[in-house]
Amino acid sequence: MPSVSDLFQLFEMTPDLVCIAGRDGYFRKVNKAVIEKLGYTEEELFSRLISSFVHPDDRAETARTRAELIEGKKLLNFENRYITKNGGVVWLEWTSIFHSGKDLVFAIAKDITKRKKIEKDIEAEYHKFKSLAGHFKTSMEADRKFLAAELHEEMAQLASVIKMDIDWVTRREENLSPASRNRMEHAAGITELLIATIRRITFSIGSTMLGHVGLKATLDWQCREFSLLCGVPCTFVSSIEDSAGVGEVELDFLRISQEVLTSTMMNTEVRQVGLALDLIGGKVYLTIQVEYKVIINRELFAESLDRIRDRASYINGLTEIEMDPAGSTIIRVIVDK
Repeated sequence: MPSVSDLFQLFEMTPDLVCIAGRDGYFRKVNKAVIEKLGYTEEELFSRLISSFVHPDDRAETARTRAELIEGKKLLNFENRYITKNGGVVWLEWTSIFHSGKDLVFAIAKDITKRKKIEKDIEAEYHKFKSLAGHFKTSMEADRKFLAAELHEEMAQLASVIKMDIDWVTRREENLSPASRNRMEHAAGITELLIATIRRITFSIGSTMLGHVGLKATLDWQCREFSLLCGVPCTFVSSIEDSAGVGEVELDFLRISQEVLTSTMMNTEVRQVGLALDLIGGKVYLTIQVEYKVIINRELFAESLDRIRDRASYINGLTEIEMDPAGSTIIRVIVDK
């Protein structure tokens, strides 16, 4: 059976870094790849503790992992950084075993510096795009709030004034011709429709309540407003404490619920709607159930469901959609808290 030294000779030709270390933390043998990669002479490598070559930020984790290795735990694909003689940094991925009979550690490492650089570049790009997405999201929300306020405070009030004037003329002017009275009644009906449309649009594009009262109170208001607008029962329940928030996803949960309610608002076949907000096992669940009077055409909601999935994907959420042929749709969005 070949000795450890004999086995070590087999690795002299490999591009991987191979070494034998003692329990005391010093190198005993290294192959040429170690010398070439780190830039130290064999004498320099043997004269210092191995930990002195490890990047300062990785020494504590390396020491803990090495202690586990000495205790008999296998070391597979452990990553840490080494400082080269010229001051550079090399990422290495180690697989090691401890030979208790000889008090020696046999280790082999791959240079993963290029891979780590790619990972770092990808992470940097991810954070950049996340920051940009956050900026656009904030900007869009500001625009939505402004538009909602303008619709509610300006257009809705102006339409209400027009409606009042039309009603006043209709009641006070007895000499109106039948044709003129019909036109006034038609204008009154159109004005009512305009006011209802403005209210629906305002409902669909946003609520300024979220930042003041939180998600639970906003969803509860949203359900009551939906019932007032549509005459359809809409309930909200939550198992989450009033003082417990759900993190950065509050706005996205609000927009998802708005998307569902707006898509069902014009459907005269809706029997009732229910919203639920729960915290289960470290995950936040937003569940929306829509009950219909008749069997529904799924294709009518395909575009809305796509938008819901897209919004959920932005917050790394899982979307579950259940459609009962008898007339029930359950949309569930699950996000880690």
